[in-house]
Amino acid sequence: MSGLQCLGEDNIWFEKPRYDEAERRFYEGANGPSTHSNHQVKSPLQGRGRSRPQKRQHRNSSSASGDQELVSRMKSLELENQELHKVVEDLRTALFKLENRVQVLERSPAVPCAKAVTVQSVKVEEEDDDDMDLFGSDEEEDEEVERLKEERIAAYAAKKSKKPALIAKSSILLDVKPWDDETDMSKLEECVRSVVADGLLWGQSKLVPVGYGIKKLQIGCVVEDDKVGTDLLEEEITKFEDYVQSVDVAAFNKI
Repeated sequence: MSGLQCLGEDNIWFEKPRYDEAERRFYEGANGPSTHSNHQVKSPLQGRGRSRPQKRQHRNSSSASGDQELVSRMKSLELENQELHKVVEDLRTALFKLENRVQVLERSPAVPCAKAVTVQSVKVEEEDDDDMDLFGSDEEEDEEVERLKEERIAAYAAKKSKKPALIAKSSILLDVKPWDDETDMSKLEECVRSVVADGLLWGQSKLVPVGYGIKKLQIGCVVEDDKVGTDLLEEEITKFEDYVQSVDVAAFNKI
């Protein structure tokens, strides 16, 4: 038997270095790279070992946020449920009070009506008995009524006579025009204000330009309608013919 034949019949593990290398890479992926090796060799197992904790952390965080949201929603629903229960209880109480009140009102009206009817009937009977007086009481009552009526009329007339009578007044605005621009307007106003009458009160005045240097006197006054009229004012003012050309009523208002 030759040496090659002996080697072929013997059980020899020729691929052991490959399996050792694979085992080394596996443990490096699980426990970290070896410090004795000059270069790092990344294995698929190492990448998977690092990604799994990150995925687990992400799942835990998402589940925690979902739980918090669920808890908050449950709390809000519980509060709304409590408020609804309270509202329902209040409505029940109000309804119960209304039912009791309606029952009381349905039972009570009969007695007061009966009392009112009896009282009215008694009054009518008493009045009828008074009307059936056979000894001339009607005439005495008529005299008494007439006397009371006269007294009330006299008292009303006396009270009315004490009240001051309402005096009707008017506010008048007059336009007094001079002859020309050489007319002394201050003297013209003095002449107008010299008109005096019972129930006449002069007010403010001003000069209003008309044109060509001519100005008219615009003056206001308050008069009592029963004592002074516009015709009287125009007649008295136009008497100053040296200064006044014409008088017009610019405004007339009742006070």
